[in-house]
Amino acid sequence: MDRISVSDELRFRVGISGHSGHLRLEPLPPVEGDGDPLRHLPDLILPPAFQRETADSIKEYIEEKYLSPRLDPEDFSPEKAGSDWEFDWFNKAKVPLEPSLPRSVVVPVWELPFRRSNSGAKNGKWEPRSIQVDISELNIGAEDSGALPRIAGAAKDFVRGSLSNRPFPPGGLDVTQSRAPDDGVTNGQWVREVLDGGPAQERPPNFKHGLDLGELKAYPCSWVVSKDRGASKKLPDDRTIEFSLQFDDLLKRAWEDDFSRNDQQEDLENEGKSDNEEITAEVSNNVLFNESSELDKILKVDPVVLGMRLDEKHDHLGEQQKKESWAVSGGGKDIAENFHELVPDMALEFPFELDSFQKEAIYHLEKGDSVFVAAHTSAGKTVVAEYAFALVTKHCTRAVYTAPIKTISNQKYRDFCEKFDVGLLTGDVSLRPEASCLIMTTEILRSMLYRGADIIRDIEWVIFDEVHYVNDAERGVVWEEVIIMLPRHINVVLLSATVPNTIEFADWIGRTKQKKICVTGTTRRPVPLEHCVFYSGELYTVCENETFLPQGLKAAKDDYKKKNSSPVGGGSFPSAGSGGGRGQNRENFQRGKQNKHTGSQYPVNFNGSVGTQSNHSGQNNPGLRRSESTSWSRLLHKLSKKSLLPVIIFCFSKNRCDRSADSMMGTDLTTSKEKSEIRVFYDKAFSRLKGSDRNLPQILRMQSLLHRGIGVHHAGLLPIVKEVVEMLFCHGVIKVLFSTETFAMGVNAPARTVVFDSLRKFDGKEFRQILPGEYTQMAGRAGRRGLDKIGTVVVMCRDEVPEERDLKHVILGRATRLESQFRLTYIMIMHLLRVEELKVEDMLKRSFAEFHAQKKLPEKQQLLMRKLAQPTQTIECIKGEPAIEEYFEMYSEAEKYQDQINEAVMQSHVAQQFLTVGRVVVVKSTMTQDHLLGAVIKAPSASVKRYIVLVLKPAVASTTETVGGGDSTDKGVNKFNEGFFVMPKGKRASNDEYCSVASSRKGTGVINIDLPYRGVASGVNFEVREVDSKGFLSICDRKIKVDQVRLLEDVSNSAYAKTVQQLLELKTDGNKYPPALDPLKDLKLKDMDLVEVYYKWNRLLQKMAENKCHGCIKLDEHMRLAREILRHREEVNALKFQMSDEALQQMPDFQGRIDVLKSIGCIDDDLVVQIKGRVACEMNSGEELICTEWLFENQMDELEPEEAAALMSAFVFQQRNASEPSLTPKLSRAVQRLYDTALKLGQLQADFELPVSPEEYANENLKFGLVEVVYEWAKGTPFADICELTDVPEGLIVRTIVRLDETCREFRNAAAIMGNSSLYKKMEAASDVIKRDIVFAASLYITGV
Repeated sequence: MDRISVSDELRFRVGISGHSGHLRLEPLPPVEGDGDPLRHLPDLILPPAFQRETADSIKEYIEEKYLSPRLDPEDFSPEKAGSDWEFDWFNKAKVPLEPSLPRSVVVPVWELPFRRSNSGAKNGKWEPRSIQVDISELNIGAEDSGALPRIAGAAKDFVRGSLSNRPFPPGGLDVTQSRAPDDGVTNGQWVREVLDGGPAQERPPNFKHGLDLGELKAYPCSWVVSKDRGASKKLPDDRTIEFSLQFDDLLKRAWEDDFSRNDQQEDLENEGKSDNEEITAEVSNNVLFNESSELDKILKVDPVVLGMRLDEKHDHLGEQQKKESWAVSGGGKDIAENFHELVPDMALEFPFELDSFQKEAIYHLEKGDSVFVAAHTSAGKTVVAEYAFALVTKHCTRAVYTAPIKTISNQKYRDFCEKFDVGLLTGDVSLRPEASCLIMTTEILRSMLYRGADIIRDIEWVIFDEVHYVNDAERGVVWEEVIIMLPRHINVVLLSATVPNTIEFADWIGRTKQKKICVTGTTRRPVPLEHCVFYSGELYTVCENETFLPQGLKAAKDDYKKKNSSPVGGGSFPSAGSGGGRGQNRENFQRGKQNKHTGSQYPVNFNGSVGTQSNHSGQNNPGLRRSESTSWSRLLHKLSKKSLLPVIIFCFSKNRCDRSADSMMGTDLTTSKEKSEIRVFYDKAFSRLKGSDRNLPQILRMQSLLHRGIGVHHAGLLPIVKEVVEMLFCHGVIKVLFSTETFAMGVNAPARTVVFDSLRKFDGKEFRQILPGEYTQMAGRAGRRGLDKIGTVVVMCRDEVPEERDLKHVILGRATRLESQFRLTYIMIMHLLRVEELKVEDMLKRSFAEFHAQKKLPEKQQLLMRKLAQPTQTIECIKGEPAIEEYFEMYSEAEKYQDQINEAVMQSHVAQQFLTVGRVVVVKSTMTQDHLLGAVIKAPSASVKRYIVLVLKPAVASTTETVGGGDSTDKGVNKFNEGFFVMPKGKRASNDEYCSVASSRKGTGVINIDLPYRGVASGVNFEVREVDSKGFLSICDRKIKVDQVRLLEDVSNSAYAKTVQQLLELKTDGNKYPPALDPLKDLKLKDMDLVEVYYKWNRLLQKMAENKCHGCIKLDEHMRLAREILRHREEVNALKFQMSDEALQQMPDFQGRIDVLKSIGCIDDDLVVQIKGRVACEMNSGEELICTEWLFENQMDELEPEEAAALMSAFVFQQRNASEPSLTPKLSRAVQRLYDTALKLGQLQADFELPVSPEEYANENLKFGLVEVVYEWAKGTPFADICELTDVPEGLIVRTIVRLDETCREFRNAAAIMGNSSLYKKMEAASDVIKRDIVFAASLYITGV
């Protein structure tokens, strides 16, 4: 084809390509001589369509596209913004799905040492080969504390969790050891059976049924026994450990026989090079071991010892833990000095210099350690919490801040929102649960842990504020539950006031979680305090710089004496109806429906620091009100003069706070500017309420007080009113605040001065003096850091001045120790039973109450091992099989009754009358721990003070004196026994002269034998000796003929033989002893318990006499050995018991509660939670058993949603005393049915021996005081009207209804589990009808003003 020339000299060629004949342009190469071909290109070249990509542009695009979080603009547009408390973030947010898990992974394979080939070794080091396995195989048995392998649940359950989720394994709990293995696994008996040629096990461990394999053929096997040369140098008992069984060799030989028979010779040659001497023995089924072999000794190790060794190896409370100290303190000085070098890049910078304890805590947080900070109020503990929040923000993890009360949660939410990404979770509010820093109540966190919320896997820190709240009797158990249940990947930060046992509590947490707890803090107050008493218009300093000043108290007492000595009572205002004594009429309460907005429910007169009360109404006593006003006016005038305002006045009664504030009607403490600020603030705050709610009496009254700079704060106020008071006080415009002690814990609002209206309080049970820890907590609000150089604490004195001892104890006494309040609850038991790996016993062991017992377990374990290793003593009986243990048991049992029988029977006047000459008796043996049959041959007299008894003795090995021996007879006739003499006839008593039975000859009263006198008659040993009344063990109903003259004067052989023969004849009926006297007919006993003991006593004597050990010459020796063996056995059993679960303090309570749950059908006999138990697990607000039974008895079927909500208020209302509600007949019947259900459950628990009174149980868990109020509220009655129906304060009404909404949600979830759709809809309707107006007004801390 010819070239075509164009004007711009650009050469190309046109051609036809393909079968379709498409034209194709092809550039031609330059022609020779044309020069540079670039000059032939066009002058204009268009820019590229896309900008050239660089590394920076690619990074910017990825960050914008994939790494910048954003919400769906359709769901989160400004038009749709508003207050949505039930907002479902996780369903509405378009969260991209995470990549799926890989289906398979490559893992190394471990091999036995003898199977490893040398060809794969590199540099003499064995390298494992790798294989590809399915990921599901690795997930079996894996732990769930990390992000894998647990599968995430539904998005809606991400925060709150679900009962279908398994809880995360608690940190410090070895789940793999929580299941008790079968005995055959641990005792090694199966090894012995197999090596003996026995059949293989037919039932695998922990299986209920095994396989029927029939008769297995005998398979000859071999093992290798090698001499362990090194062990004898380490262990003392060389014989026991001289040989050891090498199980690797067993596996090796089996592998060789099955797979490598061709290489057997080569392997044996390699084995010959080993250092161990190997002895190979062949066994088959019909070859038995030699019983004396060393291998038998090894295989016959006691199963208990073997089990204890396994426990010692695997138990986390072993020797290694014993040596470790989990609470670490000290080193704070070095950390503070080198803080900036240790922490060069802080996650959060502070605008002030940190204290030493803060630097130490932050340093440990950077290291990832758990921290316990104990410091006074306002010392700066919150800095540590803030730094933990900064760390999780830096690490892209989460932190949880828990508080004991809702007020702290709301306030912390407001404070932290300015710095961090914060969310709030309480019972009624759920704000931004996707935030990295979550603030919640401790109960919410406990529920999340039990329900296995997936958010827990993201949590790095849990911050416990106000840890000393663990001492609370009702809710302290929640702190222990949460600490125990936290997974191992979560660290804790504990913030507490100063307590004396900080190290002990931290050590418990460390041992429970198996991690170090760094303890730091300070006892120095940021603002020093001075303590004063206020009496008669004067302040007297009694303590300064932690030093008590007795002269200040003495001056106050002198003033008190001067005032009271004058006839006119100065400034003292004695109590109405009292003589000034302490504590008179303190508990005389008078109830009644009164105007709650102008005075007190319980008209109480608090005069003096002792809190004396009377039943005269303060409102109707103008003189008393004037005295109150005068007292407070004088105090405020003094404080104002010394520039000690603002002041918090702590009163230990809601009514006292109201009355004190109302008494200051003429006091105005604010300037015009402050009045304007106050007015603007509360107008804006109350503007969110509707018209009728703004005019509530409480709100109008509070506006009047706030306008004059006076505030009131207690639980009876409406939540929005309390928040207005708190915020205005923090702004500094409230000068005087009357508050209960909850203000000291719930609000971070220090003042210049703190005043105690009294040093005594009513704690719900009795009046008592406040504790030093309570005083310290409240007094810590005095002194504003950075504003005041010193804080002032004042104790009001009206009737009298406190004693120095009491005042010194309160001010300088030690704070209350942290004590365990752990107790078992039904919901805790069922939550733990849901998961097989977790046991209730593990929870009990790890409670603070069991801390000291569990801490000593390693010592007890070692002691038990030493006792088990002691050689056991054996008793060799000369009569055949030893029976000494049986004899010793009878002897020990008889010892229990001996004192009672001696004192109540043998020493009685009736029994003494039977102890005449010839009476057959059983007496103690003087030489052995035995008893002997005998007869009385002489009663006590003036010359002989004790009984003389002839007893039959067992044969002895030594040579005995015989009666027929001339020596003994002559010796006895011519000698008087020491202490016996013949009195002149005129001075003898009548019974000193006796006649011989054989003849009429009267005796002279002379005893011609030495006592004790021993001899042999009729082939039987006997002994004549003295016995006092306590030496008789039993009095028989038989008498024999006794010749006293021939026995005692003549010492006749025939007389002794005849007497012995008569005693022997009494044993002919098979019984060793004749029957004892009848306790009713003869001894005239009237106590039936004593009669029963008497019968037991004589049966034991008879059985002991029939035992072959009775009369044995080695009885004493064998009794001593038996006592030692029994003592050793009891010590071993006691140690085993102390180390077992049965020794736990609350184990009996646990067993009783398990029986109750089985009885009502919550769990079955195998402890598997049933549907009824799952429903009970949903009940957190009320008593779980009552709520569950109420549901399953369908008692709500007949009720409307309003009636159901009213009745459910009984579960959440907490005030004990309230006015009787006026109910409709339908509600009255429903109330009675619910109460009967509670009584039935209380009786059931009492039947299973739980410490429960049915009436107390029902009254404690069901309080019907607000049923009428809630019913009217659900029907739409205005709040002002329902307040008139009861004497319960408005704040408690709001709190009850708010908690009732949470209860409705729980019942709704329970209905879903039950499959009851009608109940589900009814609970939704009940929740809707109560959620309105002032009761559910949003918190000012959350929404702002």
